[in-house]
Amino acid sequence: MADLERLNFLIIESNQGMRSQLRSMLNSFGIANVKFAPSAAMAISQLRDRRYDVILSEYNLGDGQDGQHLLEDLRNKEIIPLDTLFIMITGERNYERVMSAAELAPDDYILKPLTPDMLHMRLLRALEKREIFLPVHRLIETGETQQALERCIAMMESHPRHRIDFLRLQAELHAALTQPEQAEAIYREILATKAVPWARLGQAKMLFAKKDYAAAEEILSALVAENSRYVDAYDWLARTREETGRIQEARDVLASAVALSPHRLKRLRHLGNVQLAAGDAADAERTLAEVVRKGKYSDFRDPEDHVHLVQAQLSQGRTAEAQATIRDLESSMDGLASTPVCASLSKALYHTRTGAPELAQAALQDAVQSGAAVSALSIDMKQELVKACLDNHLEAAGSQLVIDILRNAADERTVERTRAILRERGRGDLSNELEERVHAEVRGLISAGADMVKSGNFDGAVREMMAAVQKMPGNPHVLFNAALAVLRHIENRGWNERLAAQARGLIARTRRLDPTNPRLEALSGFMQQLVRKYNPRHGG
Repeated sequence: MADLERLNFLIIESNQGMRSQLRSMLNSFGIANVKFAPSAAMAISQLRDRRYDVILSEYNLGDGQDGQHLLEDLRNKEIIPLDTLFIMITGERNYERVMSAAELAPDDYILKPLTPDMLHMRLLRALEKREIFLPVHRLIETGETQQALERCIAMMESHPRHRIDFLRLQAELHAALTQPEQAEAIYREILATKAVPWARLGQAKMLFAKKDYAAAEEILSALVAENSRYVDAYDWLARTREETGRIQEARDVLASAVALSPHRLKRLRHLGNVQLAAGDAADAERTLAEVVRKGKYSDFRDPEDHVHLVQAQLSQGRTAEAQATIRDLESSMDGLASTPVCASLSKALYHTRTGAPELAQAALQDAVQSGAAVSALSIDMKQELVKACLDNHLEAAGSQLVIDILRNAADERTVERTRAILRERGRGDLSNELEERVHAEVRGLISAGADMVKSGNFDGAVREMMAAVQKMPGNPHVLFNAALAVLRHIENRGWNERLAAQARGLIARTRRLDPTNPRLEALSGFMQQLVRKYNPRHGG
C-alpha cells in the first residue's frame, strides 16, 4: 500500500472554499504535498510540467467545462500516466449513469457532501486497486503490450474482485494488438454477466475495426435509443455513417451529440467539418466560428480551424468575414508551428475567390516553402493545400505535396482521397505517375535494408532503415521494416536496451498507423521471443 504522506495531490476545483476544505481533509491524513488548479486549462498546464499521484477533480468546473471532458483530454492526449488516479467529486446525483456510459471512466467518484472518513476510505481503496494494476500499467507504458496482456490474464485469477476491470483491460490490449476478434469475444463475455453500456460500445468499435459497419451501427443505434445522453455512442455512430458515405446522416448524429454536449471542442470541430463536407456552409460557419472562439482558450487550439472557417465563409461569398478570420488567425494563433502555412493557405483561398490569381499563387508559394510548418499539417489540410496548388496552376508544388502525402499514407482511404483530388482536376495520369514513384522509392529503401541484413551488416541495416524512417515518418511499411531490421540486429548481435526501446516505438507507431496489418502480430511475437530469449530484466 502506498504511503499517503509521500503522495502528490492536485485538486481541480473552481470554488476556493471547497479547495480549502479538501486541503484540510488531506492534511488531516498526513498529506502535505497538495497543489491547486481552479480551471481545466490551468490543470492541464500543471500536469504537463509535473507528475501527480492523485487528482481530485470537481465535476462542474464552470465555463462549460466538466471533469469528464478533462479526464478524456488527459487520457487521450497521454498527459497523465496510467497510474495517476483521477477521482471525481460531484454533486450530480445521476453521475453514476454518466460514468457507466463513459468510454473513459474515473478511477472513482465521490458524491457530495463528503466527509473526511469517506474521502480517506475511498482514497485507500483506489490506491489499493492502483497497486494491483501497477505491473500491467508499467508494461503498457514501456510498449510491451503482449506481455501486459499475458500479465493481465494471469493476475485476473488472483484478484477475482477486479475480474470485470481485468477483462476490460484485456479487451483494450487485444484492440491495441490489432486483434479485434479476441477483443470482441471478451466484450461479449462481459455482457453475458453484466449489461454495461461501455462493453457494448467496445463491441461496436471492434466491429468497426473489422469494417462490419452494419453490425456496428445496429449496436450504436440501440445504445443511443436506450440512453439518449450516451455521447460517445453518438460519436462512433457518426463515424460509422461517414465510413459508409452517408455524410448527411453523420452530420445529423453529430448535431444531436453537440446539442447534448456543446462544450467538447473535438466534437464541435468534427461537426463543423462534416457540415462543410455536406455543403451546409452557413451551419458550418456558425459551428466553426464557435470552435475558433473556444479554441483560443484551449490547450488544444489548432490553426486549421481558422482555415475551415475561411472556407465556409468564402463558399457563401462572405469575403469581408473571411478577411477578418485571417487577421484573427495571424494574431491569436501566433507562435504555433502550423500558423504561417495555414495563414498563407487561407490568403490563397481568399485571393482565388476574389479573382486575384497572382496574389493566390504568391500566397501558395509562401505556404509550400514553409518547410516544417507543412509537415505539422494534418493529412486533410495537406490535401486542401494540394487542391489549391493545382487550382492555381502550381503543378510542381502540388506534385511535391502529393508525394509527401503518399510517402506517409497510413491507409488506403488517404491514398484514394488523394487520387480523387487529382482525378477531379483531370490529372489521373499524374496520380498514377506519383504513386509509382513513391512505391519504387519505398521498395528501394526496404530492399536496401533487407540486403544489408542478408549480408550480415546489421549495423548498416539499422542505419539505413532509420534514415528511411526520418524520410517517411508516417509510412507504415517503412516503420514495419525498420522495426524488423532492429529486431534482426538484436537477434544476431545480442540484447541492446536502446535498440529494444527503438523497436517498441516503431511497432507502436506502425500499429497506430496501420492497425489492420496482418503481419503485426508476428512482429510483436518476434519481439517477445527475443525478450524471453535474453531475459533482459534479469541481466541476460
